[in-house]
Amino acid sequence: MSDTVTTVRPDAEAGRAVLPIQAQTEQPHTEQPHTEQPHTEQPDKAPRPARARDAFFDNAKYLAIVLVAVGHAWEPLRQGSRAVTALYMLVYAFHMPAFIIISGYFSRTFDGSPARLRRLVTGVVVPYVVFETAYTLFTRWTSQDPDRPVSLLDPLYLTWFLAALFVWRLTTPLWRLVRWPLPLALAVAMAATTAPSIGHDLDLQRILQFLPYFVFGLLLRPEHFRLVRRRTVRILAVPVAFCALAVAYWAVPRMDYAWFFHADSAPELGVPLWYGPLMTLAAFGCSLVLVGCFLAWVPGRRTWFTALGAGTLSGYLLHGFVAQAAKHWGWYEPAWVRGPSGVMIATLVAALVVSALCTPSVRRLFRCVTEPGMAWAFGGTGATRAGARRAAP
Repeated sequence: MSDTVTTVRPDAEAGRAVLPIQAQTEQPHTEQPHTEQPHTEQPDKAPRPARARDAFFDNAKYLAIVLVAVGHAWEPLRQGSRAVTALYMLVYAFHMPAFIIISGYFSRTFDGSPARLRRLVTGVVVPYVVFETAYTLFTRWTSQDPDRPVSLLDPLYLTWFLAALFVWRLTTPLWRLVRWPLPLALAVAMAATTAPSIGHDLDLQRILQFLPYFVFGLLLRPEHFRLVRRRTVRILAVPVAFCALAVAYWAVPRMDYAWFFHADSAPELGVPLWYGPLMTLAAFGCSLVLVGCFLAWVPGRRTWFTALGAGTLSGYLLHGFVAQAAKHWGWYEPAWVRGPSGVMIATLVAALVVSALCTPSVRRLFRCVTEPGMAWAFGGTGATRAGARRAAP
C-alpha cells in the first residue's frame, strides 16, 4: 500500500502521510512532561531552527519507492518468466510492509488534535481525491475501462495506500490505548481473510490485512532501527535475502503471490477459509524478516540520492501514469523486451523515471495538489495559529 526541504519534528507532522507519502524523517523525540504556561507574544524573538533531516529514513524512502516503480515495470513481464515472477514476489513481500511500518513509526504521536487533523486532510485526503479522479480519467483515456465512473469509494491502482493511511492514522489513538495492540491487529487481519462479505469499498480488505504492519510501526522505537543496522545484522541479511529469493523461485509454481497483495479473502483466492489466517501469520513473519534485511542495507549517511527521499510523494503518485502509459503504448510488445536485456532495461528505465519524479523541481510543480496549504479552507485563524505553535518545534 510528503515533505519540506527543512523538516520539522515528526510529532508536528503526524497528521500527514510519511512513507512514501511524506518526508517526516527525523527520529521522534522523547516525550517530556509538559506544564502549561501562559503564552506571551514575543514577535521579535527569532524562530527556533528546524531539526536536520535523518538521512537514513530519506534513503529508505527513496530506495523503497524505486522498488515500487520497478515492481510495476516487472508486472507485464511475469508471464512466461519464472525468474521475473520470483523477483516480483520477493519485492512485493516487503516493499509495502516497509512503507507501512515506517508510516506507523512516524504516526506514534498522532492524537487527533485540530492541527494534526488539518495536516491529515491536506497531506492525505486531498491528494487522494485529486489522484483518484486523475487516474480514473486516465484509465478512460487509455480505454482500459472507458466507462469507469469516478468513485472515491473504489481506489484505483496505487491510490489505495492513501485511503488506507487515512484510516490507519485516525485509529492511532485506539492502538495506543489497548493492552495488546499487535495481537489484536493480527486477529483483525486474520478474520478479514475469512470474510469475503467485507467487500472492496475503500479497499477495506487491504486496510484490514495490512493493519498489523502499521501497528507494528507504532510500537517501534529508535533503538529498534539501530538494532537492524548493526554490522552483524547487515552481514546476516545477505544470505537471508538469497535464501528468500531461492524460496520465491521454488514457490512460483506452488503458491499464489497474490497473498502478498493482501487485497482478497481466502475464498476469493479459491482456497479454504483456514488458509487465510495461516497465510496472514506466515506472510507477516516473512515480510518482517525481509523488511529487516532491507533496512539493514539502507545507508545511514547522506548519499547522492538522499535529497530525493524528500520527494517520494510526487514520485509515488506520478510514476503510475508512466507505468500505465507504457502498457497502452505497447512498450512491452516487442519480443526482446521479455528477454534478459529487456528486463534489465525496463528496470533501469523505471528507476530513472521515478527518480526524476522525486526531484525538487517536480515536487514544487505538483505541491499544489500533493502538499497544499489550504488555509482558505479552515476557519478559526487564531485556533489554527495556536495549534501550529503547539505542534511546531
